Amino acid sequence: MIVDILWLMLQLLIGYNLIFPIFLYAGYLLAGRRTFVNIRADEYDYAVIVTAYEQTDLLPAVVSSLLKMEYSNYLIYLVCDNCDISNLHFTDERVVLLRPEKVLASNTRSHLYAISNFKRPHELLTIIDSDNLVDRRYLKELNVYFDNGFDAVQGQRRSKSLETSIASLDAARDLYYHFFDGKVMFALGSSATLAGSGMAFKTALYVESFINHDLQGAGFDKVLQAKIVSRNLRIAYAPAAIVYDEKTANRTQLENQRSRWINTWFKYFSLGFSIIARGITKFSWNQFLFGIVLLRPPLFLFILLSILCFIINLIFWGIGLWLWIFAFLAFGMSFFVALRHGRANRNIYLALVGIPSFIYVQVRSLMRIRHANKRSVATRHLIK
Repeated sequence: MIVDILWLMLQLLIGYNLIFPIFLYAGYLLAGRRTFVNIRADEYDYAVIVTAYEQTDLLPAVVSSLLKMEYSNYLIYLVCDNCDISNLHFTDERVVLLRPEKVLASNTRSHLYAISNFKRPHELLTIIDSDNLVDRRYLKELNVYFDNGFDAVQGQRRSKSLETSIASLDAARDLYYHFFDGKVMFALGSSATLAGSGMAFKTALYVESFINHDLQGAGFDKVLQAKIVSRNLRIAYAPAAIVYDEKTANRTQLENQRSRWINTWFKYFSLGFSIIARGITKFSWNQFLFGIVLLRPPLFLFILLSILCFIINLIFWGIGLWLWIFAFLAFGMSFFVALRHGRANRNIYLALVGIPSFIYVQVRSLMRIRHANKRSVATRHLIK
């Protein structure tokens, strides 16, 4: 009897991840859409922080993209950590090239290093990866949400190219998370999750979050979002503030990247418990819902665990078999809803047949998480 109860509870803990998105989507449809518009006529002063570790080949492209923005009040700070910068030459006075004397090997250290070298006291900062490109209206679209009182904003990350099936599957995953963890969560009155780049903050908020917290390894965005929501501030989602991201191109690259990401989830998922507790004690829907999302395992992991539960029920013809079938159908529906809202192109849909192989690579990544941060602190992209 006790074994049956424990088995049922385990299935519920795993299976709810399959049906949770469809409930979020139902709430999203009922909540309606709130439109945000610019209030201020003048421009905020931005610091655009671009961090590079060891590899600088992509920096000229990202700088060129940033300089083309339809905006005038910003400076670009390039933090080249452990890099050879002898081949970097920028003539535009808006570009500030920084090379720390000591190796930092940390995103937050690089960001704080840039802040300590600001040429003027920028009110806002935005974080861009060294392999990103930005839309011309990127900063203008961020302004809409700062105008409306938000202290933190996450933009939308889109794929630069989908030349391989791995890149297409990676993009499909991103569309799922951007829709449910970004657009839907924000529309429901909670916060969008942070994606590591394409995000902006009030400078004072970022400094307060990390000035006394020396964070090493991957996952600064996970810690930062927890710190922000713990203060009951909301992270806005700006779908029109677009950053183009270089997707993983091969299995080795994907495996190394996912090892760091999975390691990060195991390291920081427990932050969700304290945020849920805050939400309950302070009657904060923002904190309560966000905390639940933080506890959710990586996509591939709860799918694999769900398949295992289904197989066990199938072998023993458990009473939960049809419930699992319903749960898989619900998840499949929610996944395709996300792809439709993200306007996924033909390459992404065609690549979906490779999902088993994609999951296999991530299982290999799971097996290597103990040494994830030692192998590399950043994803290395091949220069085309």
